[in-house]
Amino acid sequence: MDAFSLAISLGLRNPSKEKMKLLSITIGIFHFMMPILGNKIGILISNQFLLKGNLFLSFIFFLLSLEMFFSRNSKEEIKSLKTTTILLIAFTVSIDSLTVGFAYGLNKETHLLASMIFMITSSTITYLGLKIGKKIQKRYQEKAKYYGIVIMILLSLKYLFFP
Repeated sequence: MDAFSLAISLGLRNPSKEKMKLLSITIGIFHFMMPILGNKIGILISNQFLLKGNLFLSFIFFLLSLEMFFSRNSKEEIKSLKTTTILLIAFTVSIDSLTVGFAYGLNKETHLLASMIFMITSSTITYLGLKIGKKIQKRYQEKAKYYGIVIMILLSLKYLFFP
């Protein structure tokens, strides 16, 4: 749902079809890799690290909402999303899949099938979120920017108060 919410928010900025595909595929790949990485790490990660991870995610979403707020009057479309931005977005929305991998590691469960399902689902949901965001942007134009900002702030608060 994080990927979907973020995708709606980014879709409000009218990304190109190429960027939509690239972002969807990258998020899917991260959702595949994170449970596998989590499985390998297993019980070596402490609860303290996970708390810091949630604070980190909250901070990233808050920064993204600030960036959206300050660029809300910009008429440019997201055609030049940098590779580092795409990787950071994919990492932030897939970090919770790392904990799923921890659980698989602790229970000695097979994680490859689950990782593939995560990859396909997250890619599809991200792409759908981007499409929905673009449709909202076309219909509501100016208000759509504020909807995106609110979504980002809500995601930030979610990770801050409900890890």
